[in-house]
Amino acid sequence: MSENFIVGLSAIIVSGVFAQWIAWKFRFPSILLLLICGFIVGPVTGFIRPDSFFGELLFPFVSISVAIILFEGGLNLKFSELKVGGLVVRNLITTGILVAWILTTFGAYFILDFSLPLSVLFGAILVVTGPTVILPILRHVKPRGQINPILKWEGIVNDPIGALMAILVFEAVFAPGVTEATLQVGFAILKSVVISSSIGLLGGYLIALLIKKDHIPDFLQNPASLTMVILIFTSSNLIQEESGLFAVTIMGVYLANQKKINVKHIIEFKENLRTLLISVLFIVLAARLNPADLNELNISSFIFVLVLILLIRPASVFISSIGTKITWKEKLFLSMMAPRGIVAAAVASVFSIELLNLGIDEGSRLVPEMFLVIVTTITIYGLSAVPLANWLGLSNLNPQGCLILGAHSFAREIASVLRDNGYRVLLVDTNRHNISEARMEGFEAHQGSANSKSFYDETELTGLGKLLALTPNAEVNSLAALHLSRILGGNNVYQLTVEEREEEQGKAVSEELRGKILFGTNYSYYYLLRRFNQNSKIKSTPITEEYNYERFLGENGGDEVVPMFLISKDKNLFVYTSESKPEPKPGQTLISLVPKDSPVQKRKEAELLERKE
Repeated sequence: MSENFIVGLSAIIVSGVFAQWIAWKFRFPSILLLLICGFIVGPVTGFIRPDSFFGELLFPFVSISVAIILFEGGLNLKFSELKVGGLVVRNLITTGILVAWILTTFGAYFILDFSLPLSVLFGAILVVTGPTVILPILRHVKPRGQINPILKWEGIVNDPIGALMAILVFEAVFAPGVTEATLQVGFAILKSVVISSSIGLLGGYLIALLIKKDHIPDFLQNPASLTMVILIFTSSNLIQEESGLFAVTIMGVYLANQKKINVKHIIEFKENLRTLLISVLFIVLAARLNPADLNELNISSFIFVLVLILLIRPASVFISSIGTKITWKEKLFLSMMAPRGIVAAAVASVFSIELLNLGIDEGSRLVPEMFLVIVTTITIYGLSAVPLANWLGLSNLNPQGCLILGAHSFAREIASVLRDNGYRVLLVDTNRHNISEARMEGFEAHQGSANSKSFYDETELTGLGKLLALTPNAEVNSLAALHLSRILGGNNVYQLTVEEREEEQGKAVSEELRGKILFGTNYSYYYLLRRFNQNSKIKSTPITEEYNYERFLGENGGDEVVPMFLISKDKNLFVYTSESKPEPKPGQTLISLVPKDSPVQKRKEAELLERKE
């Protein structure tokens, strides 16, 4: 038995991570591939049977995993994100939930032919919008403007609210009397909202205090925070069922917005753990499907899902956005983004079992109907998100713009050539004179440090996909690369080496704490600046069949050419580094540092001088 368990667990983890890698490699929504892998290893081949492997531990494992995911989500919820979209978020988690609940209840009652009590319960479960699905889709789409924070806040906050609503509805609908039901619901709301919030805030305060007072060493801070999440989740659930999700979300939001400690290392750890947990959970979700359950589905089931997508979600969004400042394009995209995920599946499974234990056979319909909703919404929203965002002009799927750290003359010249080739550039510098010069030349420029919190709060990074750290300070460059690697990705942060001598390069800052070496280790900041100030210029050169790279080198000094950027036919911007030195091909454009007076130019000038003499 133990060997079967190990094989099954290994297969789940391997399948999940493999699906995530394939999704990254081919730019495909990861959730869809996870479901497909789950189908293959579960119902299709029968290789994985989660209920047999996990037994009674399945739902506790799912619950704790979801709690960790929601806590990590809460860690990414900054109040500063809500300056514009805060009103929309507030309406979506209040008015929007109410609208969705009422309309979904009617849909379940009239379309699925559920009983009224079961319809009310099913409607309460379906108000969630699944951060386990939305966050990977947002990471794939990279929407601009307020779309990202609105969907992120709604998805993370809605999940615990939906779970709580389902519990309260269940207690109210299936309580023996109206008076008793009212008392039960009122007391449950009090316990859930007040006590669970207090527990979550207390947990966040305690972990922050213990870290600030150095009572927890560095190597234990991540395990301690994870332990606190499990403790808060369990404690809150003991007071009121399913309130633990609400408590850990509050704990995450508190830690994200407090000023006592830096929680970036905790966020990074939880992000890695979240990716693994999402992979495992969706493989398990799909593998649990019993083909016999599909017999419960009929044409009404598909009509219900379409109504949910095409009518109920848009109604909830448009009613919630009345009086707000978001555009009709943003409203339309929000209307087409409400996938359901693992929380909806877990809650539906729990209540299905509870209803069957109460002798209500109709409860068996919850799981197949919910599974159809999950699969259909993930498929439709996952496949339509990118095309819809592109059509509406809201997507930053592959941003190629450059955030340039440093606004001195050499940095401005690089920015000018990139801008001329159609890329957005943003210059950042603490030097007032440099910023003033940049603004006079028509550049977007921010005076201040790229390593300050205010920079991220005040600056719109839409369209920026790369960091070019060009200051003469290796530590400043590396710190910016370290900060922005979380936003732009480690493969998209570059910095100039500062040291002149090759044997000294890399000593100032260790390799793991810096970005990729820009242009190559032989080209330091001072070398390039000296060349630029004396006898060189930055040049943009289209490469063709006639004017190939060899001819270009021959006319511009050969070894004196410093290749900097390469623009592909589809306008992707490749950066030359110490590890990556592609040879330009016809149809591409090379940006490089070349001598102002090339050998060809000197020869022509000499020939002209001889003729005059």
